[in-house]
Amino acid sequence: MFTKIKTELKTEAGNPYSLGAALNGDGCNFAVFSKNARRVFLLLYNSKDANPEHIIPLNSKINKTGDIWHIYVYGVKSGQCYGYAFDGKYKPDKTGHRYNVHKLIVDPYSKALCGQSHWDERSFGFDLNSNKGYHSFSKVNNYDSGVKSIVVGNTKFDWNNDKPLNIPFSKTIIYEMHVRGFTIDKSSKVKYPGTYLGIIDKIPYLKELGVTAVELLPVFEFNELEDIRFNPITKERLKNFWGYSTLSFFAPESWYSSTFSGLDAVIEFKKMIKALHKAGIEVILDVVYNHTGEGGLYGPTVCYSGIDNAVYYLLDKDKRYLNYSGCGNTFNCNNPIVKKLIMDSLKYWVSEMHVDGFRFDLAVILGRNESGEWSPEHSILSEITKDPILSNTKIIGECWDAAGLYKVGEFPKGWAEWNDKYRDDVRSFIKGDNNVIKGFIKRLTGSPDIFYREGKKPYHSINFVTCHDGFTLNDLVSYNHKHNEGNGENNRDGADHNLSYNYGVEGSVDDPEITTLRERQIKNFITILFISQGTPMILSGDEIKFTKKGNNNTYCQDNELNWFNWNLLKENKEIFEFTKFMINFRRNHPVLRRERFLIEKSGLASESYDLIWHGVELEKPDLSSHSHSIALQLKGDNPKFPHEEKDDDIYIAVNAFWNDLIFDIPEPHENKKWHRVVDTNDKKMPEGDKMTDVITESKLHVKSRSIIVLIEK
Repeated sequence: MFTKIKTELKTEAGNPYSLGAALNGDGCNFAVFSKNARRVFLLLYNSKDANPEHIIPLNSKINKTGDIWHIYVYGVKSGQCYGYAFDGKYKPDKTGHRYNVHKLIVDPYSKALCGQSHWDERSFGFDLNSNKGYHSFSKVNNYDSGVKSIVVGNTKFDWNNDKPLNIPFSKTIIYEMHVRGFTIDKSSKVKYPGTYLGIIDKIPYLKELGVTAVELLPVFEFNELEDIRFNPITKERLKNFWGYSTLSFFAPESWYSSTFSGLDAVIEFKKMIKALHKAGIEVILDVVYNHTGEGGLYGPTVCYSGIDNAVYYLLDKDKRYLNYSGCGNTFNCNNPIVKKLIMDSLKYWVSEMHVDGFRFDLAVILGRNESGEWSPEHSILSEITKDPILSNTKIIGECWDAAGLYKVGEFPKGWAEWNDKYRDDVRSFIKGDNNVIKGFIKRLTGSPDIFYREGKKPYHSINFVTCHDGFTLNDLVSYNHKHNEGNGENNRDGADHNLSYNYGVEGSVDDPEITTLRERQIKNFITILFISQGTPMILSGDEIKFTKKGNNNTYCQDNELNWFNWNLLKENKEIFEFTKFMINFRRNHPVLRRERFLIEKSGLASESYDLIWHGVELEKPDLSSHSHSIALQLKGDNPKFPHEEKDDDIYIAVNAFWNDLIFDIPEPHENKKWHRVVDTNDKKMPEGDKMTDVITESKLHVKSRSIIVLIEK
């Protein structure tokens, strides 16, 4: 069954205290959890593509403490490739166990991986050619070809006193981006395209734009070649481009290293973090703990299913995977050993890799107990924000899952949350839908209907109009329907409810009237995003009118649909400059980012208010079902909060109607005047604080589908 052990290695019992591979003294301690395995073997390699040089059986009487198997091996150094084989019952429909001693298993605590990046038939615990399906058993081993773990020692990386930046949420502007997609296109002209190092070369661009944080799509190791399908149009091989199929929760993705090396990925990731921090930019990781890359019943055996399938995954009464994630399996996040794995992973990325925060994919799954019920206060969700290492990081949740659990606004104290209601209400109102005005004004003010409760602030609402999952901003105003034919799923994948509008023609056009209207709508969305209370997030590429040609689910496209086209920066300079201005405008005006919910003016004479709602007439907002306009006046100073940073008064008129409107504007204070700083209908770029456009009239002409922003000076 096993290859011959060529030489004897000196070993000791080892200890169970530190899971994973820990170098110390003259060797390495290996420790791995498995409650139900009968036998465990440690495999050591001299090469990532060869058979193991040593297969070491662990003695359950000597090398096991509780449910932890452990051994200390002398002579092991950093860079050593290794893996495990677990022997036990293979009864997926009876006990849920899927042990197969013939399969190479990755250490869940691997700090780096190496080996092949595709699944062949040897990667599966069952026989792919059997008519018994996953009930069959494969006796073919993949010790030579399987993914392997790497021992990672002290990298001697010079952090030069680098620490997480701890920028307050109220001053945060998030830029959601993909490591490979950002620089892989030849137009990026970076030395190492598609890599962590490539991002370093583009830091000046991020600084100029003005964002304070990059939120990176998954960078934990995943198999980019797991998709075996082809694009039916171009015949290109499809890939797992986005990376929402984690294999290792500690190892940075080697696809994004300059050498495709797991060890180099560790160093280059650190270099990226250090350089971004030096530029004042935080790094938030999009993390996927709700499921793994092993898929469903017919998935490969790579790690957790081969270690203790019934522990690591939620199973139903028939021992089938519960699929709350929509990806074939659901991680058993609140089992003690799985919870420990997640917490250890998070703390590793903060303490060793210096990241500033996390955005949790389908985070409600982390609030499900082992019965699948929602139990947030008694789950890892609560523990994360109370942990002394994690408590000062940015913790952001995607508060729904594929099984229909929806809990936006209901996460424990300390969690910020992706606010999809902001996305939908802003899209609907700017598009011109009816019955939206009441929701829209709530989104402008930090969504108090959702977040006004104990432990929550306006900045806990992560406001976004677009994200990686859906249309780009350009496509939002260019397509009525998704066009995902290239994904090979007959256009069935991706959301159908996009709240988009093409303004007369589907896709790109040469008609200057339609193009001008679309660009005005893009400016409207950008304006609303950056004047709203809450924490804004912009999708990478929206600032240059990037298009995915109507594909709203580009998870499998490693091509121009996901590759940032740097030529668009020059071609769409106007949109870039406008976005840059609005980011800077927000950063310069604290009234747009208060750390408390705003107080609206009531009928009382009190001066302790922050906000007055107007319509086309002063203090008469139209909140009817057919309303398509609103105006608001933000006071820069509220005497009730003397400690707050004072600001100018700001007036914003939003006309989402298809006709021009005339708005009454408030009388300015004594010795002050209103100045126009933004008009989305005006091709002329805003000029910041160069207040040349003085408003001398008491009325404001706002063109159709336009927004005007005034500031009192």
